[in-house]
Amino acid sequence: MTAMTYKEALTQANHALAANSSTRFIGYGLQKGRALGTLKGIDDKQIIETPVAENLMLGLAIGLSLKGMRPVVFIERMDFILNALDAIVNHLDKAHAISHGEFSPAVIIRAVVGNRGKPLYTGLTHTQDFSDALRRMIAFPVLQLNAAEDVVDAYRTAAQNQSDGVSTILVEYKDLV
Repeated sequence: MTAMTYKEALTQANHALAANSSTRFIGYGLQKGRALGTLKGIDDKQIIETPVAENLMLGLAIGLSLKGMRPVVFIERMDFILNALDAIVNHLDKAHAISHGEFSPAVIIRAVVGNRGKPLYTGLTHTQDFSDALRRMIAFPVLQLNAAEDVVDAYRTAAQNQSDGVSTILVEYKDLV
């Protein structure tokens, strides 16, 4: 039996999330590029196409979560998660505490670290991995998916966390796709 590739594992894991009709995939370029092909075959009704505006994407996801939806935000380059830090650090991570438990938004964030290897090196501002820094800023899990074997379990954990009202950042590596 042949082991799954990284991309096959990502595709399988995202399709498992999509099996819940409340799941919404949020991001830019999703309608056409389908998140590096990992959302291929997922119903268009579950995909919300946004402008290139990471803070807006997270704000939208938080709002949808508060309305009972299960948002999954796709950030194609982890470098640009910096644009969403206000929403992530000050709202998503703290809403439960500052609302005295009244609100517990839960979002799955897929953040992709760009190509570091050849033949396509996407440059210094497209290949940064902020996993360690994020772990110091937020209380919810930041899971690095370093191999295909990590993917399905990490997604399962993220889905369970979301059911429990806890967000998760899944760090994916484009070199492995």
